[in-house]
Amino acid sequence: MTHAPVELTLPFSGRWTVQNSPARRVPSHGTDLMGERYAIDFVGVDDRGRTASTRDWRTVLATEPPERYAGFGRPILAPADGTVVVAADTEPDHAGRRSQLALVPYTLGQASRVRRSVAAVAGNHVIVELAAPGAFVALVHLRSGSVGVRPGDTVTAGQPLAECGNSGNSTEPHLHLQAMDSADLGVARGLPVVFRGYREWVRGSRHPLDRPFGGIPLEGAIVEPLPR
Repeated sequence: MTHAPVELTLPFSGRWTVQNSPARRVPSHGTDLMGERYAIDFVGVDDRGRTASTRDWRTVLATEPPERYAGFGRPILAPADGTVVVAADTEPDHAGRRSQLALVPYTLGQASRVRRSVAAVAGNHVIVELAAPGAFVALVHLRSGSVGVRPGDTVTAGQPLAECGNSGNSTEPHLHLQAMDSADLGVARGLPVVFRGYREWVRGSRHPLDRPFGGIPLEGAIVEPLPR
């Protein structure tokens, strides 16, 4: 059965760039496992569109502290009204990896993380049950110690939930968001999403487009919420 798209607002303020957009391909992350079919990643950027303002020898040859990245520590907000059903906050934040050399051992260890547990992949995360029947939204890779809600809490769209981190299966601080039909990531199936009320700079364009009524940001675009 085809599920109507789940309507959400962007779960942050400021500017973020889009990676693994379902507007580019489905499954967006190359798999249907863990409810990821329509998942989307947002990476915080500064006013110049950079994910990190510092570049030095570590950028090319080694790992980097997550604090270097523009998105690390930014507030993550509820994208819709609902009830918290999962709030996990025990996984550490990893170093960032822009270096191809640093990515090699990380890539080699990816299979073992998948085998270890869902938490090793998702890291710190919050799952909210939405008002729409059978719809849940997961906010993933949150900063260690930042989750400020607990299961059973009622939340409203725009309410702070946690901070952007680099926990779980993540190479740089970012937010992974997905809608799904179950709170159990082991069996969940992904649901399509649309975002309303955002501004989008399409890659290569200096002029933004306002999307007040809903859409899916394009791969490589920079987005921010429209002023309320």
